[in-house]
Amino acid sequence: MARPPLPLLLLALGLAAAAKSPYQQVLQHSRLRGRQHGPNVCAVQKLIGTNRKYFTNCKQWYQRKICGKSTVISYECCPGYEKVPGEKGCPAALPLSNIYETLGVVGSATTQLYSDRSNLRPEIEGPGSFTIFAPSNEAWASLSAETLDSLVSNVNIELLNALRYHMVDKRVLTDDLKHGTTLNSMYQNLPIQIHHYPNGIVTVNCARLLKADHHATNGVVHVIDKVIATTTNTIQQIIETEDSLETLRAAVAASDLNSLLESEGQYTLLAPTNEAFEKIPRETLNRILGDPEALRDLLNHHILKSAMCAEAIIAGLTMETLEGTTLDVGCSGEELTLNGKPIIANKDVLATNGVVHFVNELLIPDSAKTLFELAQESEVSKSTDLFRQAGLSSHLTGSERVTLLAPVNDVFKDGLPVIDSNMRNLLLNHIIKDQLSSKYLYHGQKLQTLGDKELRVFVYRNNLCIENACIAAHDKRGRFGTLFSVDKMLTPPSGSVMDVLKADHRFSTLVAAIQSAGLTENLNRPGTFTVFAPTNEAFRAMPQGELNKLMGNAKELANILKFHVADEILVSGAVSALVRLKSMQGDKLEVSMKNNVIHINKEPVAESDIMATNGVIYAVNSVLQPQASRPQERGDEPADPALEIFKQASALSKVSQRNPRLAPVYSRILARMKENSGGF
Repeated sequence: MARPPLPLLLLALGLAAAAKSPYQQVLQHSRLRGRQHGPNVCAVQKLIGTNRKYFTNCKQWYQRKICGKSTVISYECCPGYEKVPGEKGCPAALPLSNIYETLGVVGSATTQLYSDRSNLRPEIEGPGSFTIFAPSNEAWASLSAETLDSLVSNVNIELLNALRYHMVDKRVLTDDLKHGTTLNSMYQNLPIQIHHYPNGIVTVNCARLLKADHHATNGVVHVIDKVIATTTNTIQQIIETEDSLETLRAAVAASDLNSLLESEGQYTLLAPTNEAFEKIPRETLNRILGDPEALRDLLNHHILKSAMCAEAIIAGLTMETLEGTTLDVGCSGEELTLNGKPIIANKDVLATNGVVHFVNELLIPDSAKTLFELAQESEVSKSTDLFRQAGLSSHLTGSERVTLLAPVNDVFKDGLPVIDSNMRNLLLNHIIKDQLSSKYLYHGQKLQTLGDKELRVFVYRNNLCIENACIAAHDKRGRFGTLFSVDKMLTPPSGSVMDVLKADHRFSTLVAAIQSAGLTENLNRPGTFTVFAPTNEAFRAMPQGELNKLMGNAKELANILKFHVADEILVSGAVSALVRLKSMQGDKLEVSMKNNVIHINKEPVAESDIMATNGVIYAVNSVLQPQASRPQERGDEPADPALEIFKQASALSKVSQRNPRLAPVYSRILARMKENSGGF
């Protein structure tokens, strides 16, 4: 028989390895970490101060933590193997026996004892093919005295039924325990829920598999950490029968979610208790309960798309809700956490269509909040104080579709500005007349404000800006409004570039120069200009003779002024390193950021982002010079090519005197200089 080609063989081996279940992958990693101690030794992480043990994956191995708590590494025989006196590791396979005998070997002697007492022993000693999920000795010991008494005192019928509910009448290994599936138990065919998580943890009705795949002559034994109980209620039925969920019951009914929570599937309900609802301000709660869309978003935010048992959470992970949002589900020691807070009061209440965890705080999604509530919980809380002081709170709490441009708190580190009519009008221009999403904004888009101003959108490689204010954080989309956190107070444009320059006494000389050069019309027309505007101080700093010469030559003056103008709008928030702009004169302008100060051609800018309807202005305290207009080393004389060659030759002559090998080079340069200049 011909052998398959090597690449196909390697591919087949790779696919076989990839087909391993998450549990088997983690077990294999534990084997690798334990192999230095001998064959069939597994590394196990044990939570300090407890008996809880976990096979270790790569991440846990390096972090040495489970649920944020420190662990110690121990080494023990991998499932199915045992030690041999005098030999290293665990070289011997456990003796193959029936299920009853195997229970005593794998740490489930109490299950073995109760199997004998309930008359289950003959069945699990005899022929057949069974799987038993056997509670560990500790699992039985953790049952309350009342529960245990009810199991063992009723002529053993309840105990037998309980044990048969832990059994399946076929051999099922961990590779067969697929996530979200059910197995029919040997007690009235009632279902057992299986969850096999990506982190390698397998749960059976939310009880964790501790030691799996112990083979027996008549089946297989899996040791679990809890005694599991039958479940016949849906999530909806749990809500209806639980007194502490009365408010939730009414909310579910009002939002028509009953059918979903009764349907087949695998959900996790983070069920807010009556206490959780009572913690919410009455006004907020009444608003949400009276708004069907907000209420539905609120409830969907408490429903995860998959069943998540508490035992499967050993580190933080992000879970998606039915609302489309995400929650950070984690753990801290024995406690589960949501978004970092230990608010789960009762966990792992199993239903036929998922699992319920009771929570004692309401998780209100952004989509159910007002703009005011969004802002109060963000880095823009000072802005909301400003809007409230200006009497604009109604726009942040009502049903008006708006977008709020809210400066971050750092903008007001020196205190809030005084509220007057001008400030109130400015704040109205921070409220846009539509509920927007930043990802749909485009360059050049025009936005209308409640203050009747038109704002422009600028899209840059590294930033998204509305006029001079750039978005500093992700959007927060509320019930009716969207919150954009921005990095500065907005400056709405007021007039053309020429209008702005004329209105500012610092630029009177520049205005006269623009008029003299015949550029007034250019800077009044619609456009997208960036103007680096020299102040009066900049012109005074020029030598008087040079200034007089410049002002007396309209063509040269126009050339210099055009060098200060670029035909695209660049606001300061778009400058993170170096940006090059082509001036209207033709040469490049280099705009950079150093120590939080904008520089143009290495000259610091005195003021940034003076917005105009057709551009943006930067005040500069120097007159910028194009490359061709900059003074040469010998006054205003043009550079003489022959002189430049002579300088190079002179420099080389000194070197050639020290190094004879350069003499021929020097001679050739002298010859070129004579040809170009006709002699000296």
